[in-house]
Amino acid sequence: MKFEKLNENKIRIILNTQDLVDKNIDFNSFMSNSIETQGLFLDMLEEAEEKVGFVTRDYKIKIEALAMDSGDFVIIVTRFNNCDDSKISAPTRAKKVTAKRKSNPPNSDCLIYSFNSFDDVCNFSNYITQISGFNNIAKSVTLYDYNSKYYLSFTKINTDSPNLKNFYALITEFGTYINSPDLFFHKLTEHGKIIIKNNAIKTCSNYFSH
Repeated sequence: MKFEKLNENKIRIILNTQDLVDKNIDFNSFMSNSIETQGLFLDMLEEAEEKVGFVTRDYKIKIEALAMDSGDFVIIVTRFNNCDDSKISAPTRAKKVTAKRKSNPPNSDCLIYSFNSFDDVCNFSNYITQISGFNNIAKSVTLYDYNSKYYLSFTKINTDSPNLKNFYALITEFGTYINSPDLFFHKLTEHGKIIIKNNAIKTCSNYFSH
């Protein structure tokens, strides 16, 4: 079991099949959000606090589980301050668990993902450049600033890349896929501001690494 802090309020936990065996939980039980899985999540939260200092007590949290083709599971834990939720009057922990296989975006010559902050873009760039085989996903990657969000635009996608499916899974941990990317691309080029042209991921990793 591996723990990685993505930002102040989000961590990634990677589980492999042996971790489930050690906890006496099979694949079907894990994906169906069983009682045993709930216990595993609570154990993971305690371990996350111990290993990376990620405290979830007195926070509202969301847990998302993604099953990878490799057999591993990627768990994304996001915490929210209870004072931002008017429906919560006292410190508590509300847990929402979603376990699913994420589908790939439709085929397109252009893919666009939105990011809430520049730090999220840099965190994704730093992470993806450390994994071999992801440099040839697209011919051009441009970073835009539009309406207080950041957008990575991928053009001329290499549909023959064996890493494409894993790329889709990894980037959705940091950003959000934009539907109808071809139409949105025209909006970006007309109203958005180019921050980094053509080689945005490599540039962010080289100059804005933490």
